[in-house]
This record gives sequence, C-alpha cells and structure tokens, in this order.
Amino acid sequence: MCGIIGIVGKEEVADRLVDGLRRMEYRGYDSAGVCTAFGGELVRRRAQGKLVNLVRELARAPAPGTVGIAHTRWATHGAPTASNAHPHATAELALVHNGIIENFRQLKEALTARGRTFESDTDSEVVAHLISEQVEAGASPEDAVKAALPQLRGAFALAIVFRSHPDMLIGARLGSPLVVGYGDGETYLGSDALALAPLTQKISYLDEGDWVVITREGAQIRDIDGNPVKHEITTSGASAVQIEKGNYRHFMQKEIFEQPTVVAQTLRSYIRQVDQSVALPQMDFDLSKISRVTIVACGTSYYAGLVAKYWFEQFARLPVDIDVASEFRYRDPVLEPGGLALFISQSGETADTLAALRHCKAAGQTIAVVVNVPTSSMAREADLLLPTHAGPEIGVASTKAFTCQLAVLAALAAHLAVKRGRMDRAEECDVVEQLLETPSSLNAALSHDDEIAAMAHLIAPARDVLYLGRGPDYPLALEGALKLKEISYIHAEGYASGEMKHGPIALIDEAVPVIVLAPSGPLFEKTVSNMQEVRARGGKIVLISDAEGLAEAGEGCLATIEMPKVHPLIAPLVYAVPVQLLAYHVACVKGTDVDQPRNLAKSVTVE
Repeated sequence: MCGIIGIVGKEEVADRLVDGLRRMEYRGYDSAGVCTAFGGELVRRRAQGKLVNLVRELARAPAPGTVGIAHTRWATHGAPTASNAHPHATAELALVHNGIIENFRQLKEALTARGRTFESDTDSEVVAHLISEQVEAGASPEDAVKAALPQLRGAFALAIVFRSHPDMLIGARLGSPLVVGYGDGETYLGSDALALAPLTQKISYLDEGDWVVITREGAQIRDIDGNPVKHEITTSGASAVQIEKGNYRHFMQKEIFEQPTVVAQTLRSYIRQVDQSVALPQMDFDLSKISRVTIVACGTSYYAGLVAKYWFEQFARLPVDIDVASEFRYRDPVLEPGGLALFISQSGETADTLAALRHCKAAGQTIAVVVNVPTSSMAREADLLLPTHAGPEIGVASTKAFTCQLAVLAALAAHLAVKRGRMDRAEECDVVEQLLETPSSLNAALSHDDEIAAMAHLIAPARDVLYLGRGPDYPLALEGALKLKEISYIHAEGYASGEMKHGPIALIDEAVPVIVLAPSGPLFEKTVSNMQEVRARGGKIVLISDAEGLAEAGEGCLATIEMPKVHPLIAPLVYAVPVQLLAYHVACVKGTDVDQPRNLAKSVTVE
C-alpha cells in the first residue's frame, strides 16, 4: 500500500515530508517522490528504489517551500521507474495517489484526444490532467476537484498541490484511507495517524467520498455531494517510538518477540478474570440467534480464519463458511438470513475485504470485524468491532497481528459456545484458564530461538519446502509456508498431512525439507504415519512438537524444535512462533530484505 503525506506549514517541509515517508516504509514501495510549491513554481523530485535514492536526489537538487506533498509508490500500472513515480504533475498542479483508477484507459483516451500529453504509464496521471484541464479553463482548485472526482471509478486517496495557490492542499478519498492532522498554524494530510505521529496527535478521519481543503488555519471538509461536514477531532495515540527497532536487527524480529505482551494485552480486553468468563464489547444483537458464520479475509488473516472455523464448529457447533476476499463476491455466495459475516484484517483497509464487507452488509448480514486499527474503514462500518491490540506492525510479513487475531477468535469461539448453550460454566472457566496461559507459553516457545537460528542453514539451500499439519495445525502449515515464501523467496507449500499422498508426495526427495507441525494428542499418530511416508522416500523432516512428541517420533529427523505442552485450543498461537522464527532465520541466512520483501506491500488497497 502506497504512502501519502502532505504539509501546509510555517517552515521548510521537504525534510519533514521525507521523514513522513520513512515512517511509511513498512507499507512496501518501489519508488518515492516529493513536490513543493515555491516562488510560483512546482518543484518536483522523484527517484526509483529505496528512499535513500530520493534523499540523494534532494541533496543534489533541493526542493524549497513550506507547502508540499510526498509519496511512496507500490507499482500497479507501469513499471517501478522514476518517470512512473509520484507526484505526477502538469504545469498547474501536482498530485499523489493511492489506489487504482479502473476507468483510466477511457479517461486517458478522451484526454489525449483533447490534446493532453502524458509522460508516465500510470493510471494516476489521468487524475492530474482531469483537474488541470479545469484549472486551465479558469476553474478554482475547489471547483476543478469537485468536477473531476465524479468521473473517477475505482479507489483513491489524493493529495494535490497547486502552482497558483501555494498556501493550500486538497485531499480526497474513496476506498483508500486519508487522515487530516491539525497542528499549531500548520495542517497535514497522511495515509494514517502513524505517518503524522511526530507532527501532531490531533487528527480526523475522512469518510468515504469526502474531500478536504487544508490551509494553515485548518481544514474545510466536504462530503461526496459537496456539502460541508465536520468530523470529530480525536487524539491518535500513535507514537514515533512505536516504530523503532530498539536492539533488534529487524522489525519482524522485534514483532515476533512482542507477541507474549501484545497477546496478553489483547486477551485482557476479552477476559473477565474476576469471574473467569469471556466477554465481548457491547452489541445490539443476540449472538445466540446467529445461524451461520461467513468468514472473509486475505493472506495471513485468512489462515487465522481457517483456524477459527475449527474452533467455531468444534466449540459452538456453528456452521462456518470461509473464503478469500478476492473471490468471495464473484461467486455470488448464498447468504442466509440471520447470518454473521466476520471479516479479519490487520489494517482494516484491505480493498477486497472491505468490498466483501459492504456486499454482506447490503445482503442483510450482521457484520463483525477483527481488526488492529479501530479507526479504520472496516471498524467504522461494523456492527461488532473486535479490536486486536498488537500495536503498529511494521514488518510486511505479519506476525504479532496474526497471533492477536487468533487470541480474539479463540475468545469469540468460547463466547459463541456459551451463548449457544454448548459450553457450561466449568468448561468456560477451563478455556479462560488456558487462554491466560498463552503469554507464558509464547515465552517458552521463544526461548528456542537460538536453536532455530542454528538449524536455519539446513533449510536455506532448498528450492522447495513442504509444511504438513492436521486439524488446526493445517492452517499453521499454510501460514508457515507463506512466511517462508514471503521473506526468503523459497518456494514452499502447506498441506493437510493426510493429503500428502494425494499428489504432493511426488515432490518428495532428499532435497526437499518437510516441516511437520505435530503437537502430541489425538491426531499425532496419524501425522507420524505421514512422516514415515516422507522418510521412506528420502525426505528430510523437521519435526515441531512437544517433548512427548519428540520422544516418540524425533529420532532420525533432520532437526527437531521443541514446543511447550499446551492445550489444543492455544496450540495454533504457540506453534505460530517456530514457523515465524524459522522463516525469519532462513531469510537472514539468505540475506534477503526481511522487513520489506520484494514486490510486497503491507496492506493491499487495490483489487
């Protein structure tokens, strides 16, 4: 997801704009740029690659001025080149854009026919020309933006600076987040509160279709119809300290080790220790009347939903459908009356998931959202908001957000079971006790970091890796494979252990490590049987299990990783740790960019 920052300031803004971009590097990007208004001109600097290249360009050719915009781009239309980098400009204005303009080809053809000349391959540049055309015809910036926005189909967050009006910026949003920040004689635009954290804690969130004119005196917000609106100014609580690595080598490593703390913080919101019960936020509907749950998510959040499916059906005896958000609407799903649609997202802005949420809302479903950003679009549109408390997650590969999602979903599963009469008081107390043990079990899992690091060199040379698991450990196998792919660029696949002999076993040879997640318990013997099938074909096994499981099946493995003995309910949270650490250390051995892996963005705000 690209990053936007804009400042209408009292002092030079270029350095502060670059600093704002630094705070958004975690989103993933492949080019960057700034544009300031100075001396009746627009001063634009852009660079391909990392932010350090833009810094060098600014050192060579500074961008003076007290008003400006900046952007980190993750390429969609057009290659990641300097000419495709934002801001895009005409003689009258420059703009930055997050999102995607779906009808840009038609708009570009019409603009070209009217004599407009394009210098990039992006969809974003058409917006600059649409607005500039109006300004050149004599329209004010406000009227030009008001006329252009209805012509755009897709998703956008925009920040625009005008050559002839150097003391203002205009922002607009539809489908992509944008916040306004209020300072002392300064006003700001940003993709999120974190981007503005050192500048101000006073922010307001633009709603869908809003556009805003910001000056040093403040902000004038209008809705999609052009009517003036006022939004509450809140205190963000975002802090620049939250995005420091401290003594850790990478943000991902720091976030893995934060999991005992943030999972504890999350569980405290859902557990009443005084009476050993699970409690949810206040809601206006009766959970006991829910007849079916539809879970929708993307990526790692989807795997959290797969675990929740096991829990909801096992504990609450509630039927569950689950789908990836990018496919959900297009198969025209059957949504029964009385259903609960549950959406899981770290950012709360993922385009596919947000579109699926609105589809379900239009179909009369009750909407629940598990999200790490309680002010996000999904959070604001939910009937039941279930926040996680992971804090900002800077590493692109999700770690602590995943385990916090699992913590919330485990609490929700228990609460649904109680409300539906499927869990008695003694069973609820036992579940609460197990959940309260999770942070200490996560600490125990993290204590094996050194031995995981020591065996990472055994996996790093592989071209292919398989992950196997049964029951709720099957989604963990999928998640482990995803983590390895994301940051080490090794091809990896996760499978249900019993499915291996239905095709994947053809891949097994002495060059393919097989990571097996197998806590001791009812499914352990069957998983061991699958391990023997791997071993018989020369496969090298890394077994992740507790002491009892390793004693029974660890002999002859390439490596073993010991986990604490835990209740099956919390096993997915605990077993997330070794697969995260294994991916992390393998990536370190290979020397890849752990926090900002190639081609990936933290949150995908385009479909």
